[in-house]
Amino acid sequence: MNDQTLTDPFGRRIAYLRLSVTDRCDLRCGYCLPKGFKGFEEPEHWLTFEEITRVVGAFTALGVGRVRITGGEPLVRRNLPELAAGLSALPGLDDLSISSNCTRMESLAEPLYRAGVRRLNVSLDSLRPEVFKQVTGGDLDKVLRGIAAARAVGFAPIRVNTVVMRGVNDAEIEDILGYCADNGFTLRLIETMPMGATGQAARDQYLDLQTVRRRLEQRFTLIPDILPGGGPARYFRLGATETRIGFITPISQHFCETCNRVRLTVDGTLYLCLGQDSSYALRPLLRDGIGDDALLDHLQQAIALKPERHEFNERPEKVIRFMSMTGG
Repeated sequence: MNDQTLTDPFGRRIAYLRLSVTDRCDLRCGYCLPKGFKGFEEPEHWLTFEEITRVVGAFTALGVGRVRITGGEPLVRRNLPELAAGLSALPGLDDLSISSNCTRMESLAEPLYRAGVRRLNVSLDSLRPEVFKQVTGGDLDKVLRGIAAARAVGFAPIRVNTVVMRGVNDAEIEDILGYCADNGFTLRLIETMPMGATGQAARDQYLDLQTVRRRLEQRFTLIPDILPGGGPARYFRLGATETRIGFITPISQHFCETCNRVRLTVDGTLYLCLGQDSSYALRPLLRDGIGDDALLDHLQQAIALKPERHEFNERPEKVIRFMSMTGG
């Protein structure tokens, strides 16, 4: 459409869109969704595939070259490979990836790969079936089969996301790292975030990842490294190996100064910060028949609302929406 770019009020160029295609999930991770929660977005409020593709096309026209499909759990959205194929065909889209819990990946890995999805971030909080069941309510073996299927069809890189919870899974970090090393995956450790009632409760399990890094340094040589992907992790390579570990530290060491991303929810709300309420409603505009040029203008207006940083430490009670409502 044009050769504009998106730059926020603090000089950060926006190049990365996290696209939530559903707020629903087939697991119930305690830090994300409360057990028994049923307050999901109504299907008539979901953006259609056509609407999603149009918005993403506007973003790519403004220089956003990376899109990650998220949820909830994105694989519960029917016909997802059809959407992925439409997105991957957009001019200017250089990288289409997905975040998933992989419970349904065994059957969907091949069609998603054919549709143009290449990179995978998988949520895996434990390799112990009983702990995995405690945290997620799900079946670990099904997830591991899904990850294996994604690897077999060619997804690369595959990055394993582990939310570190004190007293729950912090004792098995080395085991998860070994699993990643054996399979050629990158491990990314994530601090719990105080989003919604579940996130507030998870603060009791918060563990500063700086202490975890120091623990790992007693066993491994951690060499600072950089990996492509547009995300917030600080990466290290383990000695002379090809194994990488990343630390995502929104609480102990925030990364807001380099934030280059925004999030589009399934109902068409654009969130400008994971830890703030700044948002912009796109669905009413789309359904009122907004033109292409006007849509670009509205995206520019939305980015002008992006705050400088989150306030998880100063005001942990501020964000009341659940993580699944925002998109990972």
